[in-house]
Amino acid sequence: MSRWQLVKLDFGRNPVHFGEVGIGMEESSERAYSDTLFSAWVSSYARLFGGEAVEQLFSQFPQPERSPRLEPPFRLSSTFIYHGETYYLPRPIKPPKGYPTENLAFAKEYKKLDYLPLSVWQRWYQGKGFTNSDTNSDRAELELKVKQSKTGGALERAQTFGYSKAFESQRIPKVSLDRTTRASNFYHVGFVQFQPEAGLYFLIHFPTPDPALETRLASALSLLGEDGIGGERSSGAGRFTATWHDLDKNWGKVVGFKQPNAYSLISLLWEYPFASEYLQGASYALRERSGWIVSPVSGQQARRQSVQMFTEGSVFSQPIGGLLAKVTPEKFKAHPIYRSGISLSLPIQLAVP
Repeated sequence: MSRWQLVKLDFGRNPVHFGEVGIGMEESSERAYSDTLFSAWVSSYARLFGGEAVEQLFSQFPQPERSPRLEPPFRLSSTFIYHGETYYLPRPIKPPKGYPTENLAFAKEYKKLDYLPLSVWQRWYQGKGFTNSDTNSDRAELELKVKQSKTGGALERAQTFGYSKAFESQRIPKVSLDRTTRASNFYHVGFVQFQPEAGLYFLIHFPTPDPALETRLASALSLLGEDGIGGERSSGAGRFTATWHDLDKNWGKVVGFKQPNAYSLISLLWEYPFASEYLQGASYALRERSGWIVSPVSGQQARRQSVQMFTEGSVFSQPIGGLLAKVTPEKFKAHPIYRSGISLSLPIQLAVP
């Protein structure tokens, strides 16, 4: 029997910096993607248990050049915001059952909802769907939201419009000095600060329970929390405390939904070659994943090869397993570098065309 866990990352008053496309380091996302979490976690795993242990772990994951249909020892979601008891999930790209097809006055307001609280996500994509037939419907509340900031309706009570209240973004000025000329360079770095009782969480799925592996992963995640995740760690950014939780009744219903006709990603996904039948009836978005790596073994830095991955919220007619992408730079010889395209998705029910 498989095992699911929800892991909460409490950053306290520590800021985070998750680099985004922008000028220099000015932009920061409020969360980390699944490949970032995987890479940082594995680096800490290597520091604790050594290179051979990491190679043994990687050998259990599907890769294009070997065992592409191998079931991995675990699957990770990306990290998402929680605020108190409210957990946010990425809104699937396809609209829920009951969503009107005509030109809508509230369409822009709906598209702003990139993340939905669990209760609304579950109702829209595993329950009765989007309501639009009376004055208390989702449609009526979104139309009211276009006109005023507060609605007092069911969506507002569920914190549907409260996602951005969980954190604050800021830019901090910094100065660097050239080691040779001592010339100064002024720049800004973007940081995100979480509100009290807010932070990030992710789901981890073990297809086959492995207590020994879970213990090692928990130890490595604890070390990662001490070091920090993301950028600007030398400034104290990204440090967290992790707590592991069994899924409660609501989460259990979400992951164990029995009547799906589609699946929505809650992680990044990469496969090569990508089967054309996966795209039949799919709705998806792509994101380029690139950046720098620092070897936990040699300390060497290099820019890794970039890959295109399917993003969270992409919808497919079946769950797609994903693969590890080998992104080792050409002149990097210390060891192979992988980026996780191992996917995790949730079952959903969409309107039948």
